[in-house]
This record gives sequence, structure tokens and C-alpha cells, in this order.
Amino acid sequence: MKQLQSVAAIMLVFILLAGCASQQPASILDTKPKIGIMLSDAGLGDQSFSDSAFKGLEKARNEGKIFFDYRELKDAGTYEKGLTDLVESGNDLIIALGFMEQEDLEKVAKKYSNKKFILIDAVSELKNVTSITFKENQGSFLAGVAAALVTKTNTIGFIGGDDVPLIHKFADGFEHGIKAVNPAIKINKQYAGNFGDDKLGADLAEKMIKDRADVIYAAAGFTGVGALKKAQENHVYAIGVDTDQYFYAEKAVFTSMVKNVDSAIYDVIKNFADTGKLPEGHIELGLDKDGVGLAPIRIIELSPEQKRIIEQWTGKVKNGEAEAGQ
Repeated sequence: MKQLQSVAAIMLVFILLAGCASQQPASILDTKPKIGIMLSDAGLGDQSFSDSAFKGLEKARNEGKIFFDYRELKDAGTYEKGLTDLVESGNDLIIALGFMEQEDLEKVAKKYSNKKFILIDAVSELKNVTSITFKENQGSFLAGVAAALVTKTNTIGFIGGDDVPLIHKFADGFEHGIKAVNPAIKINKQYAGNFGDDKLGADLAEKMIKDRADVIYAAAGFTGVGALKKAQENHVYAIGVDTDQYFYAEKAVFTSMVKNVDSAIYDVIKNFADTGKLPEGHIELGLDKDGVGLAPIRIIELSPEQKRIIEQWTGKVKNGEAEAGQ
């Protein structure tokens, strides 16, 4: 009899425990949002745009805020397929990284109107898409000021990843900054038509150097990394882009136009994880919101007057007193 009572007591304990367990989340996965990102065409390892975005997601994940997944174009085949896969994999929020993804993103966002999306570097009118853009022209203006202060040949090169409106913002701001310091400086602009070819970037930089360019600014992803390294080989200066690219060519890169994609993504994702809410419409980030800026000046020791000039133009652009291009 006592044995039966003991068995009954044990069974009762198991039933109570099972009841408690059923009231708890089935998994820790149920307590954190799942974020999916479709990376830009160059993908991971571009040492620029994609790597920066990935860094922002990694920070949120490492703080225990989210889980995330990603797709690359080389595996997905098309942006539409990669974005669709991220939706159907159960992600709560999907990020399209780059203007080139807008058309495919909007196809997917219309099909899955109950899902939330973020589009980086372009603006969508869809209600379930939050657009985040940057004032690259402002950061590039400061890069142009810095370039104009250090050139000795009065010839400066610009390499863009593609001949498209977004990259024109980099080029236009850069030119405005150069001309603000010295209108006589010659600017050699070239568009690679590719964000993932470091050899092409090196070839374009080499031609510019032969044409007497002694400072090269590359807004071209991994293609630009090739240009930075070629500048180092030829003992001329270079300006990195998107992230602080000093460590890719430490004898050439004296500053970089920093586009804080990692911080922008982290801030939005953290808020989404904490509140479940996503800002609507269009978010535009410039100097005033730390969306863009200059990395620390290295290699070159600027004079107090040169430092003052950079600070002066930084203030003017931030306050809207200077025209920083389109």
C-alpha cells in the first residue's frame, strides 16, 4: 500500500512539473526576435559594407538581444530568392543591404505584407519597409577637404564602385570638399562597375598614379581595397570608405570616410528587440546624427592650421552652412 502511495506521489509531481513546463516558453528561441539579412553583392569579406552590417548584427546577438541569419547572393542566386528564403525561415524582420536589392525587396514585401523589412541605402514607399539612408556626401566632403590639404601634385583620384546615384553622392561630396580648399586641384574620377574585384581596383589606381594622383579615395567595396593596397605599393596616400580601413594599407590610408552602417543597424535592431517596434518611413543619417564622419587621421601629422580647417568645415557642413553636394 505504501509503495502504491509513493508511486502515486511521484506521478503527481511529474504531472505538476509538466504543467509548469507547459506554461514556460518552449525554447529560448521564442523569447528573442529573429533577424534575417540579405547581404550586398560582394558579400562577407568585402572589408567594407557587408562586413560592417554584419558587425552590427553580431553586436546585438552577442549582447543576447537577437538571433540572426543571413544569405549571400553567390548562394541564393537572386536577391528575391534570398529574401524569400529568409521570410519563409521564420525571421521576424528582414534586412535588404543595398540599393541594388530594392526592386527584389519590394516584390517580396508586397507578397508578405504582414512582415517587416528594412532597406539600406535606398528609399521605399511601402508601409512595411523602413528605409535607412546616409548623407554620404557630407562625410565625403570632409574626405575631400583632407585630401586637398595633403596633396602635393594637386591631382586626386576617385574610384566609384558603379556609375549610379548612390555613388555619385560620394563623388560629388568629395569634389565639393576638394574645391572648398583649392579649386585648382584636378580630380580624376573613374567608375569600376564592380564592387567585388580588388584587382580591377588596383589597376584603376595604378593608372591614376601614373597620371600623378597622389591621393586616392575609393568608394567601391572590395574593389576599393585593391586600390588602397596599390596606393601603398606606390607610396601615395589613400582614403578608405564605410569603415576605418587603415589596417588594410597602413602606410597609405591616412583616414577613411566612415559610414556607420553597423551602428545604424545595431540601434534599430536593439530598439526592435527591446520594444517590438520599428521606426516607420525614412531615416536619414548625416554628420549631425553620427551617421557619417572621418576616421582618425594617421600617418600624416597635420599642422594646427590644417586641423582647424577640417574642424571648421565639419561645423559648417553639420550646421548646413556649407554646400556638401547632392
